[in-house]
Amino acid sequence: MPAFAPSLQPVRQLGGITLIELMIAVAIIAILATIALPGYLDSLRKSRRAEAFNSMATVQQAQERYRSNNAGYASTLALLGITSTTSTPKGYYTLSVVTEPSTIATTYTVSAVAVSGTSQAQDGNCRRLAVRASGGQISYAGCASCGLVPADFSETNACWTR
Repeated sequence: MPAFAPSLQPVRQLGGITLIELMIAVAIIAILATIALPGYLDSLRKSRRAEAFNSMATVQQAQERYRSNNAGYASTLALLGITSTTSTPKGYYTLSVVTEPSTIATTYTVSAVAVSGTSQAQDGNCRRLAVRASGGQISYAGCASCGLVPADFSETNACWTR
């Protein structure tokens, strides 16, 4: 028997994927990404709202400290000792405070407006968030295009749900 006799077994081709199989896999990934991306972005925006909520809570606490030493609430963030910036720590919202036009402010509104150019500017009815303290009552609102102080605080509270 010769040492180098040809084998009678069929030659096996190397395994691999074809171009069609690769294109099907890419198409499936693209479809899944198209379905999942909007939900992911909505979740991301909702989690970033927490930054605005925390900043507004800080302003509320500063207002109460200010009111304990003064006749009314502060009309500017600077009076509250918040002078370093008017934006939230990561820069997704711009903060402002507005008091009622009187000599002794007994009502104030803290607003957080999404910064244009950030993903929060696409946050639907939650682009503008506000908290109003009036007569010991706290009201919450969110809207898409209202001014810094929403005229009607019943516009939507959906932004504030946990």
